Amino acid sequence: MFKFIVKLHPEIAIKSKSVRKRFTKLLEKNIEILLSRVDEQIKVKNNWDNITVTSAKSDQSTRDALIDNLKRVPGIVQFIEVQETHFESLDDIYQRTLALAGHTIENKTFCVRVKRRGNHDFTSSDVERYVGGGLNQNVSGASVKLSKPEVTVKIEIKDDLAYIVTHTHYGIGGFPLPTQEDVLSLISGGFDSGVATYQMIRKGARTHFLFFNLGGAAHEIGVKQVSHYLWKQYSSTHKVKFITVDFEPVVAEILENIENGQMGVVLKRMMMRAGSQIAERFNIPALVTGESIGQVSSQTLANLNVIDRVTETLIVRPLIQHDKADIIKIAREIGTIEMAEAMPEYCGVISKKPTVKAKLETILAEEQKFDFDVLDTVVANATVKDIRDIEAEAKEEVKEAETASELPANGVVLDIRSPDEEDANPLEIDGVEVVHLPFFRLATKFADLPQDKEYYLYCAKGVMSQLQALILHENGFKNVKVYKPE
Repeated sequence: MFKFIVKLHPEIAIKSKSVRKRFTKLLEKNIEILLSRVDEQIKVKNNWDNITVTSAKSDQSTRDALIDNLKRVPGIVQFIEVQETHFESLDDIYQRTLALAGHTIENKTFCVRVKRRGNHDFTSSDVERYVGGGLNQNVSGASVKLSKPEVTVKIEIKDDLAYIVTHTHYGIGGFPLPTQEDVLSLISGGFDSGVATYQMIRKGARTHFLFFNLGGAAHEIGVKQVSHYLWKQYSSTHKVKFITVDFEPVVAEILENIENGQMGVVLKRMMMRAGSQIAERFNIPALVTGESIGQVSSQTLANLNVIDRVTETLIVRPLIQHDKADIIKIAREIGTIEMAEAMPEYCGVISKKPTVKAKLETILAEEQKFDFDVLDTVVANATVKDIRDIEAEAKEEVKEAETASELPANGVVLDIRSPDEEDANPLEIDGVEVVHLPFFRLATKFADLPQDKEYYLYCAKGVMSQLQALILHENGFKNVKVYKPE
């Protein structure tokens, strides 16, 4: 049997009684929805100051799945894995602790820490001294050290039950879904928009996805993969929408009619206009972007000020003060880094000399040249999908890029990993030509390669290779497959 005790987020614990009750009820329900997919008989109980999760199963795969799911539930900061035991005396608690935790303190310094609730004829300190003294005498090489020990043995006591803590696990924090109002995230598939989306999910906002397609079918497939991954990992307890707007006609109108230096700001204003209309259509009160001050030309304070004036819809920027390194670190932690690395940056190529201090009157004058019927048309033609339908759809589309685990004698492997990855773990295959061509050079260099050969793209997990193969297919190169060794 597995038992976990979910500790409440401190910010939930200090809220009013009614708010705390609503938050914990939602958290309880979300945990139940997720974990019932692992164990149909899972028991989740709201105890006001914590939530207990009990599974009657005992296999390792179930334990791993329960822990993995709990780590990804918004609203959980920490949860402990415990062994529950009835006791009648302090010695009962000691004996059970010795059996469960004795091996963890062999030849190590340790201390015992106890939390107690209920009416007892002993104090928490009494338990600490009794159990600690017993362990000190009976575990080989173990010695008590109250300050900064190597191991802390944790026990929680409630009435006639003792919970011996075997492991402490950490979640993503934040608030349960959906304790906040819905938001619409402008998702491009890159580092910033993916991390911004995650940040809003973990703060308890049901987050829908809005994709402005600037790069064709392959770009859309990649963004769908990122969006579905974020939803499935962190918010699959609630269904959301994935909305696609074909923005290529808008870009063409901007390229033809807007002065070069103002293109980036005008493009962002068009996106905010479109996003605002779609948000209003679905009664969503806020847009979310991955913008960070000064990261690119359109994200200076002056330009953001001009961009924001195009709509009265609230624009939320959770990454506004983050450094790029911080954003990439979070992308790595949440699992989107490889997909983000593979995603071309379409928005950043529109202006050759973009303004960093846009003036509202100048932008308004430039927008007089824009045919707003184009914008209205693409918004009206937006496609709306249930995020749950994306997985099957994406799998069908991804089949276009064939995957091979064995290579023909005349095949060429293109190692598209970054130079740092390639240097750290060079790829060598006996009898097969391996060419290192980083993914960010594929678009410009692939056509220079001999086109009478078959090329097999390789990366660590296969995600980047799959997306780059689809992009090359879209550009007319059909002699590309994905190499994924067994």
